[in-house]
Amino acid sequence: MKVLHLLKTSHGASWALRQMRELVKLGVDVHVALPPDGPLVDKYEAAGIVVHPLKLDFPIKQPWLCHTMFGELRDLVACVEPTIIHSHFVGTTLTMRLALGRAHPIPRIFQVPGPLHLEHPFFRWSELLTAGPSDYWVGSCMWTYERYRASGISPDRLFLSYYGIDRQAFSAGQGGKLRAELGLSPHIKLVGMVAFMYGPKWFLGQKRGLKGHEDLIDAVALCLKTNSDIACVFIGGAWNDAHAYEQRVRAYARKRLGEHAIFLGTRNDVSELYPDLDVVVHPSHSENVGGAAESLLLAVPTIATNVGGFPDLVTEGATGWLVPPSSPAKLAIAILAALSAPEHAQALARQGQQRALQLFDVEQSARQVLEIYETVRFRRMPSRSVMRSST
Repeated sequence: MKVLHLLKTSHGASWALRQMRELVKLGVDVHVALPPDGPLVDKYEAAGIVVHPLKLDFPIKQPWLCHTMFGELRDLVACVEPTIIHSHFVGTTLTMRLALGRAHPIPRIFQVPGPLHLEHPFFRWSELLTAGPSDYWVGSCMWTYERYRASGISPDRLFLSYYGIDRQAFSAGQGGKLRAELGLSPHIKLVGMVAFMYGPKWFLGQKRGLKGHEDLIDAVALCLKTNSDIACVFIGGAWNDAHAYEQRVRAYARKRLGEHAIFLGTRNDVSELYPDLDVVVHPSHSENVGGAAESLLLAVPTIATNVGGFPDLVTEGATGWLVPPSSPAKLAIAILAALSAPEHAQALARQGQQRALQLFDVEQSARQVLEIYETVRFRRMPSRSVMRSST
């Protein structure tokens, strides 16, 4: 079986690399089309994946590039002759469908890495209306799966599979590195956030960043009124050149938190920093499962917003705390609860670790994807619309 994967980045999306690496081990002839300028290109090649340097993210800001881009993809498909085409982003999926046409016979899978476009009717329907009878969807969280069901996608064209994580990459260290680096005494409680900074998207009506940095700043400001022995550590820099937004976040934190806010920028040793955090917060406005899988795999007490795929892993009172998005006051209550009962928080985190190990094992998820390939490969192409009804 030969599968052509489509990616919009060779800088991030390491979850796709992990999946493809395991598919190669399972005997799949894996090809990937992705931009040639990123540091992950060599890692794809080292994993035995055939790399095709090509930019296929739909050029919404430069539509005049579509003609050339579509032709390049058609030529690539004709050259590779894949059994299945597997796209991992909305932009690459739109390019795939529009370039090849709705009636193209090769089965096409869109594994949806996050629910953001589905949360907005215009973008949701822009994606759905380009699909043809050869298109299938793989939700990577239950919210995404159910949203497609509610939009009328037939269950026999819809699957669920989480993007996997390497267990060995998240073995907890001994702790102490972060506190030593920052020169903090043991009595200071550390609230952490590990996320890149995504600037607000004006066309979605966003006024704050997607990951909720400002909400956490506001929540910690409320916590400091009760407990001044708290420091908030932000790990992760600007994503996709959002440097102006990063500076606004830093300035806002200085204004609201003063010396209680610490920014470390992008780090390559995150798993070594996690053990020193008393609680990790994921205050996203939209998310798949995100960093909650990482923090719980390391058994670090975790708070997340009740959006997207977070509830698949974080259950209130069982594996962590769930709060509504954009709710700094409720986020502050959860932070104080976790810090005031560290033994209870740790017990929840251990339960979360077991659930994360079950859901996000990369070898298991790759086997699931291979089963999906086998299913769509031999399924007879229906003659009618992929959607039964619409909402």
